[in-house]
Amino acid sequence: MISFPNAKINLGLHVSRKRDDGFHDIETVLYPVPLCDALEIHPSGESKSALYLYGTPIPGGGDNLCMKAFDLMQQEYDLPTVNMHLLKQIPTGAGLGGGSSDAAQTLVLLNRLFSLGMSDNSLEDVARQVGSDCAFFIRNRPVIAYGRGDRFNPIELRLGGKYLLIIKPDIHISTAEAYAMIRPVSGRPSPQEIVKRPIEEWKDLLVNDFEKPLFEKYPEIGSIRAKIYEMGAIYASMSGSGSAVYGIFNTPPSIEQKDFNGCFIWWKAF
Repeated sequence: MISFPNAKINLGLHVSRKRDDGFHDIETVLYPVPLCDALEIHPSGESKSALYLYGTPIPGGGDNLCMKAFDLMQQEYDLPTVNMHLLKQIPTGAGLGGGSSDAAQTLVLLNRLFSLGMSDNSLEDVARQVGSDCAFFIRNRPVIAYGRGDRFNPIELRLGGKYLLIIKPDIHISTAEAYAMIRPVSGRPSPQEIVKRPIEEWKDLLVNDFEKPLFEKYPEIGSIRAKIYEMGAIYASMSGSGSAVYGIFNTPPSIEQKDFNGCFIWWKAF
């Protein structure tokens, strides 16, 4: 059984406070995008389950979220062993949710493969144990995410007819590193309210709190956003805690490779 886990972008990201449990309360709009990995799962008949990345076995799965998702399901449902084959296209350390999406689709595929009959609500509950934004990819529709980023309210938002460009420099930013640089701010207009306005107004209103500190530490990321605006984007932002930057265009972007040497480059219509 095979699926194609997709990425997401953050439209605005506000960090409002540090919680007593060590996490942060955030508010952000999550929007699914058609940049995808490929994941195949089938029963193995072996003594242990295995994950293969680009055809290379990872002993015990390492810290991969797909294996974490499988282990949670196996504990609850006593599943037989499986082989998982994961082909990555979504870059890691990018703020695009690739690992979380892979894990969420692991849960979805296991539910189908073994006819477990789990509801979306049940799958989301398991996904929250894997990672904060993992649960988003179960229903995979635009939402306002709040709390740790794992609680959602659906929103009406459609970007059909626009074009999306994603540029990811060769910079890996861990979530822990990004949050260590944040100073929470509260009492601002919500991203949920801002995205209701015309997209042409987002540039001056829709803010990702991680941008300022990370642009200071990694000026290349800020330069990429500036170049995307120079190309004609109507809105550009870093996604999540970075380091990928995206731009939204009215027409297909004209990309000069020399402006983004050494970067992952991808674009497609929404």
